[in-house]
Amino acid sequence: MDAARLISLARGSEQVDLLLTNLRLVDVISGEIFPTEIAIAGTTIAGIGFGYGGRKVLDLQNRYVCPGFIDAHVHVESSLLRPCEFARAVVPHGVTTVVSNPHEIANVCGLEGIYFMLADGKRSPLTTYVTIPSCVPATNLATSGAELSLAAIARLQAEPQVIGLGEVMDVHGLLAGDGRVLAELDRFRSQIIDGHCPGLQGRDLNAYVVAGITSDHECSTVAEAQEKLRAGISLFIREGSVAHNLEALAPMITPDNERWFSFCTDDRQPIDLQGEGSIDHLVRLAVSYGVPPLTAIRLATINPAVHFRLSDRGAVTPGRRADLIVFSDLQRLKTELVFQDGVLRARDGECLSAVAGDCAQQDAAWQMQDTVHVNWSRVDWRIPRQGPQMRVIGVVPGQLSTETLMLAPATAGGQVVADPERDVAKMMVIERHRASGRVGRGFVHGLGLQRGALASTVAHDHHNLMVVGIDNRSMKTAARTAAASGGGQAVALGDHILAHLPLPIAGLMASASLEDVCFQVGLLTAAVHTLGSPLPDPFMTMSFLGLEVIPSLKLTDRGLVDVNSQSFVPLFSAS
Repeated sequence: MDAARLISLARGSEQVDLLLTNLRLVDVISGEIFPTEIAIAGTTIAGIGFGYGGRKVLDLQNRYVCPGFIDAHVHVESSLLRPCEFARAVVPHGVTTVVSNPHEIANVCGLEGIYFMLADGKRSPLTTYVTIPSCVPATNLATSGAELSLAAIARLQAEPQVIGLGEVMDVHGLLAGDGRVLAELDRFRSQIIDGHCPGLQGRDLNAYVVAGITSDHECSTVAEAQEKLRAGISLFIREGSVAHNLEALAPMITPDNERWFSFCTDDRQPIDLQGEGSIDHLVRLAVSYGVPPLTAIRLATINPAVHFRLSDRGAVTPGRRADLIVFSDLQRLKTELVFQDGVLRARDGECLSAVAGDCAQQDAAWQMQDTVHVNWSRVDWRIPRQGPQMRVIGVVPGQLSTETLMLAPATAGGQVVADPERDVAKMMVIERHRASGRVGRGFVHGLGLQRGALASTVAHDHHNLMVVGIDNRSMKTAARTAAASGGGQAVALGDHILAHLPLPIAGLMASASLEDVCFQVGLLTAAVHTLGSPLPDPFMTMSFLGLEVIPSLKLTDRGLVDVNSQSFVPLFSAS
């Protein structure tokens, strides 16, 4: 709509397209909540106040209205849903904009994978901005399926949806002056550069910030968050399916510093999205932890909008996009109506037909469906004992970080085996991009698995084939099943498959609908529970056991990684 027409509508010279009446506006800029009316012209808020006329008038019956929510950092692929189905999961929860970093698919399919995500996302009403994945692959300590060159990054930078550089994960490379990392940073000097620096402090933190990093979503303690805040970093408080940081960080939010915080989900599985919600879940949690409701809403709206320089959204003011949420209870916000670009997209937690469309019936690009290549003849499942002690990955409940444990190995026939009595499962990461036959071998404590095995081609960020189990027979069955479907997740007991979810799109996402994926994920989780694990999301917990940029001990296809030193360490120790 041209400026002259919009000015005329704002002055009330003619009727607007939609007039919302009988409402209480949550003004995230002034900090007020007051009765008013909202005049909408096309996709834009033409005016706030009384006296407007509308071709269509909607009485909101004294309910609250606030801006549409913005997820400051999310990996759509982690939902196991393609972008157009992901929109069906989050729009009913009031999320109208996301800042997505597609580095999961970038590590598998490279540039073409990112273009697929951009194109598929455009078929939904959800506004998706993209930060270009940095450091693909994340490090040289794992084998990824693709690499993003500087030329590819330059090509992507011209896309209108791109607003910055994604989380810079190679902290060690940055601090060491790695040429590739510095070249990426230089390209985005005038744009937003997101960070990823768990546990970084002192002079190294100063150096990281000097390089141009503006945010971090990896804080898990108040002390860590306070130091990063003092360094000038905007903090994204994460509440995902595995990483739960909101309860620990909520007490540090004050009227003096709240503008520097935003909410993000990072990695959230479909059942949690459909059930608990997305950013709306974080708003409710924050309020339950003592954060004032208006402050919590700011962290979900105006704060991420300001951080990412999205001046057309994040607040309900004249000239901004008509992304709006309607709800009745300020203390326990539950979305009742969701408008995106002035169009009603969801009602009472359900997408309207205009959102649902026929996404699930559309085939993904063919080049995204042939990404699993395993040379099974070279995969050796045995682990000979080579010392009296072994390094074991220790799961930390509610966090992505792990502990490094030293345990005496359990053996049978000269081979080291799982020890369910001590909650020690066997773990293997099988290279799946180039059929090299390379396998990383180790053990993990804390999954609670007593029998059987689970396998997945979702393994952050290299996304090789990861399998954890108690016996080799079950592990082979689960791993082969996950690979045979072009990627996926599987649970096995001996020769029997207990549950299986195909993920044919890059081995990361399903081609099925939101409802079907949620059903299958429920079966997977229930199957793992029958094998003894009590974890609410065992597959996502497992997927991060191979992420070699989050402390302290991880396993990739190349071996055990001491994350703090960014070096390989042997499985066995002489002492």
